[in-house]
Amino acid sequence: MDIASSIAASRLVAQSRALDVIANNLANAETPGFQAERVQFADWLSPQRGAATPPGGRVLAYTQDRATWRETTPGPLRHTGNPLDLALAGPGYFTVLTKAGPRLTRDGRFSLLADGTIANAEGDKLLDTAGQPIRLDPTDTGLAVAGDGTLSSKARRIGRIGVVRPTDPLRLRAQGATLFVADTPTVPVAAPGIVQGAVEGSNVQPIAELTRMIDTSRQFEFVVQFVQAEATRQSGVIDKLLPPGTAP
Repeated sequence: MDIASSIAASRLVAQSRALDVIANNLANAETPGFQAERVQFADWLSPQRGAATPPGGRVLAYTQDRATWRETTPGPLRHTGNPLDLALAGPGYFTVLTKAGPRLTRDGRFSLLADGTIANAEGDKLLDTAGQPIRLDPTDTGLAVAGDGTLSSKARRIGRIGVVRPTDPLRLRAQGATLFVADTPTVPVAAPGIVQGAVEGSNVQPIAELTRMIDTSRQFEFVVQFVQAEATRQSGVIDKLLPPGTAP
């Protein structure tokens, strides 16, 4: 493959990755607590040493899919009236205990298991500030959750819901649509701003996301047309240079 086609191919791979990320965002536009992802591109520079200078200069710039990053802007709140639906108006994540270990999430749709433990729909238990599952007694009625996470019933103060943030947000890995794995230590959020009886929606803006998809698709199609035109040009040059009847 020639240099021009190689550079174009690197752009196609990056644009394909961008389309996948945008499509995943759109698919989760209605997923509670989902945070949109963005692709970070960079130039991978290849200095040309010991060779004739190619047209355009001595450095070739390939497109590199460097990383993805996550938009942490809170999504809109939808009030449900369910006392165990919890939303975070500020930064941070709830911690739930899954079969694979603790995971972070902003999806605050919780309910009670048979033993009184607060958990999400998958049965992952909500943890308190000490990293322990929160369990209610049969006498715990009239549940109230303060903005700092303090959970109380009419009979007693039950505990405090743990809300944390990773020390390095860039090393937070998604696991499914709403769970995250923290590859760095987490620290408590002092004022999480928990809203009881509400669920945080996805922060994906569908109209803006569709616009990004259209723009990215057009860029992808442009590069494809360039590659096709380059292949046609090279084929035409070969046909003109070779004698008639000579196989390329």
